[in-house]
Amino acid sequence: MSLMSNVLAFPAQPVLPRLRRPAALIRAAVAGQSQWRRDRDLRRTLRCEILPPPGKALARLRADEDRMNMARQEGAADYDMHYHVMLMIAILAESRLSSGESPRLSAIC
Repeated sequence: MSLMSNVLAFPAQPVLPRLRRPAALIRAAVAGQSQWRRDRDLRRTLRCEILPPPGKALARLRADEDRMNMARQEGAADYDMHYHVMLMIAILAESRLSSGESPRLSAIC
């Protein structure tokens, strides 16, 4: 009889809830990936002076995007479509950066 375990160890990937957004918003975010520069754009999107390390900004970006999406759905007067697209671009870029994936510029829709 063997003492080998049938359990395989692997690093757990953080599970983020999937985003379900209008196709036009996702297409705009994918198209914006080619112009994204983390040092310039993330600072402006997060409205901060010091850039957080890769992977640390994602939770804040998701929270800001969730608030912006609720404003979009409610038809709020303060909804800013440009800022919403910037948040989506940042989320895609930061997700790829934190997972070690290289950016893909092809459309996903």
